[in-house]
This record gives sequence, structure tokens and C-alpha cells, in this order.
Amino acid sequence: MFVNRTRELAQLATWWSSPSGRLAVVWGRRRVGKTALIRHFSQDLRCITHTGAGRAAPAELRMLARQAEQHAAAGVRDLHARPFTDWDDALDHLALLAADEPVLLVLDEFPELAASSPELPNVLRAFLERSMGLTQLRIVLCGSAVRYMRNLGEERRPLYGRMDLSLQVHPFAPWEAALLLPELSAQDRALVYGLLGGVPLYLSWWDQNGTVEENLTVLAGQPGARLLTEGELVLATESEAGDFPAMVLHAIAAGATKHSEIKDAIGAEPTRTLDRLVSLRLVEKMRPVTEPEGTKRKLYRISDQFLYFYLGILQRYRTEIDAGLGPSIMPVIRERLDQHLGPVWESAFRQHLRRLGARGELGGQIVAVGSFWTADGQNEIDAVVLAGITRTPVLIGEAKWARQVDGPRRAADLRRKLAALPGVRDEPRLALAARESVRSAPDGALVVTAADIFSD
Repeated sequence: MFVNRTRELAQLATWWSSPSGRLAVVWGRRRVGKTALIRHFSQDLRCITHTGAGRAAPAELRMLARQAEQHAAAGVRDLHARPFTDWDDALDHLALLAADEPVLLVLDEFPELAASSPELPNVLRAFLERSMGLTQLRIVLCGSAVRYMRNLGEERRPLYGRMDLSLQVHPFAPWEAALLLPELSAQDRALVYGLLGGVPLYLSWWDQNGTVEENLTVLAGQPGARLLTEGELVLATESEAGDFPAMVLHAIAAGATKHSEIKDAIGAEPTRTLDRLVSLRLVEKMRPVTEPEGTKRKLYRISDQFLYFYLGILQRYRTEIDAGLGPSIMPVIRERLDQHLGPVWESAFRQHLRRLGARGELGGQIVAVGSFWTADGQNEIDAVVLAGITRTPVLIGEAKWARQVDGPRRAADLRRKLAALPGVRDEPRLALAARESVRSAPDGALVVTAADIFSD
């Protein structure tokens, strides 16, 4: 089922309709829905799609010729008998097919194609230069090898300055993930999102007619279960890019949240790896929202909900699950979920506030939403909203992974912490979040529930 992706579809439509739009790059981690996005976008277009599979170059070109054959004019060239001889031949032929009306060429898993044809980026550059104004061929390069795809546009690379669109596809936000879970209550959507995150494929695996325990047993409670295999795949995929991504992720999951702690845990400098994991949204670099960007008071947390679940809980029981104890272990895991899901709920709460701020529902000139804590750890505020050039706190909030919370008690706790928050002028508005309800919320407080965050 294809849902949402309205922003990405709009960007692709703008690129397609632009007279100068010729080359687009669509990239993102595995399973995030890149191919589904392109397939949905191109369903009414003349489109030729070829997916690289690590074949030798002649085999890849033969497969591409078969895809192009259905669009070829009769009598022009028998692509079955005379497949493409090289990439120049392929691009020139496809350019002729698009002489009178647009044709979309999708080269999916582009890094696999470039591995067997290292000259391909240079061939594409030369083709774009010589065919300018002579064809309506539009080309999309798509890939999951994030570092490779991101580096395609770097200076001194063949395609530098030639991309008319570079589109990174991310997992769904909470309210987008809700679209894939229409049969669940808002509270159950929050729980499933907290375990699987916003990756469409993972969400499609959840049986909406089954209980949490039944789903955990099927997806994680037996040898070779999907979530166990997927966790291994994500870590292995990231490790292929070099540096120490799997080691860094394990270190953070084990409680090493400061740069120095991560460095000690892996025995190497983690800065480059951390920066890459942050750009992939697998890790979040957190700082008190009132602190400047360059502050040394920063922490790292695993921000991808599935990896947080896999490394934080599932992997601890992996050996015994593989040995057959899964059915016995699943109730234990279920009991741990309430504690595990607290940080995920806080993050979803902050995302919701950013969404409200972007829509103007928290007042004007919202410039930041983040968490706050003092150096001694005694005053933690889950969400602080800053406004204006002066970055004045205009809202402070707390999110509890509980069905109900006591409004007056939580409000008093927030007001107590307010004394430690710098930059306060007038008392900020309060925001209180619980899965179902907030009892006796103070007048004027913003009440947030799962139904607000995970509304479809």
C-alpha cells in the first residue's frame, strides 16, 4: 500500500515539469521506500526501469535493452538481436526514443551498475553535455548505498553540478506512519511506531488483527524472524561503508552517550562515523536547546526507533531466541516495553511540536524545539520551544509514556524546573503529553495524546 510521500512526489513533479530538469538522484537507506516512490510517480509516464544486480556489464546492458524494447519503434532496431554494446550506445538509443516526447529512465541500485561499469558516471556526464537540447530523456539515479549516492554530487566528481534534483528519502514521521496502521487505535500506533519506526516495509509486517505478543512472537520470537534478520542487515549495510558504524551504534546502545565515552568504547576517533549516522537519522546529536551549536554539552542517542529496539532489547535475547526460547522470552520483552518506549514517546512529542510550530499553531517565529537539561542532571525538560531572534522560551513540555497523567502534578514539576531555564521572560505555556489523557490539565495548557500525534 502506497501512502503519503506528498512532499517527495511534489519535488519529483516539479523536476519533471521543468524544461531544464534532466538528471535526478533519489537516495536513502534500504527499505525506506525509494523504489515504491519512483514507481508511484512514474505510473503514468513513459518509463524504462532497470535495477542493477551486480551482473557483469554486458548482462546489465542486455537486461536494460529488454526493458527498452517495449518502447522502441518497430523496425528501428531489434534490441533482442542487437542489445546495447556499451553505456554510450544505450544512452544514445534511449535519447532517440525521447526525441519527440519525454521518457523517464530509472537506474535503480545505481552503485551496483557503477561497480561493474566504473566509467558510467563519466559516460553520463558526457551524455548530458552532448545531448543538451536534443532529447527529452530524463534520468533518475536511485540507490541505497548512502555514502556513494551522496558523494555523486561532490566537487571533482563527474556529475558535480549536473544534478537538477537530489532527493533523500527518509522514514515516515509518526503521523505518516499512522497511515499504514489504519486498523489500530492511536495508542497501539504509538507502540508499533516505537518498535518499528517509520520504515514502510517494517510497518507492513505488523498484523493489525493480532496482539502485541502475537506480533512479537512472529516477527522476533523465532530463529530467522524478520526483525532479527533485519537488524543484522542494517548493521552490516552500514558497516560496508567503512569507519565504525556498527561499533558506534553498539556503544551508544550500551550507554556511551558522550563523544569521549564512544571514543573509549570503540578505541578509535568516532567523529566522521557519528556525523554520517546523524545525517542518516540513525543517531541524533542532542544538546540543550538553549545552548549554541558548538557547545561541548552534547549527547548522542539512537534515534531510529527500530535500531533502538533491536540493539536495546532484541539483541540481548538473540542467542536464546535462536536456541528456541523465543515463546518464553516474548512476555519478558513485552513487560520491558513501557520503560523502553519512554524516550521514543518524548521524541515523537517534540516532532509533533515542530509540526505545530511550522503550521503557526504555537505562535509566531518559532525557531527551535528541543530538550533541555542542566549539567547536574537535576532539571530535565522534555521539550522547550524557542521563539524570535532572542530565542525566548515560549512553551515547555513534558511527555510521559503512561495512559493518563496528573495535570497539576506535572505542571508543578515543570514550573519548578523553569527556574533553571535561561532566557525566560514571561512564564511559558505548558504542554503535557500522555497516551490517552491528562487529568485536570491547567487552563491554557496544551494537551497532547497519541490521538493528536498519530492521527491519520
